[in-house]
Amino acid sequence: MTDAQRLAQALNPLTKTPQFSYTKARAAARSEPAVNWPATKERNEDFNPEVDGCESFVMQDGTLCEWLPGQYRYAAR
Repeated sequence: MTDAQRLAQALNPLTKTPQFSYTKARAAARSEPAVNWPATKERNEDFNPEVDGCESFVMQDGTLCEWLPGQYRYAAR
């Protein structure tokens, strides 16, 4: 299993909770040591929660835990 798959599996149940937000997703991702924070910050440089919903997370192994706004879930890429 890739790092992105593991993080997506951890984040997707959170998306079903009524108070889910990008801040809760970010907080959950902070507990995952495999997130490459400098690369994630660069990828989300123009992030706008009003438009984008949630951030995508770049992993140390080069995979991506990508937010899919139309499906309201994360997917490993």
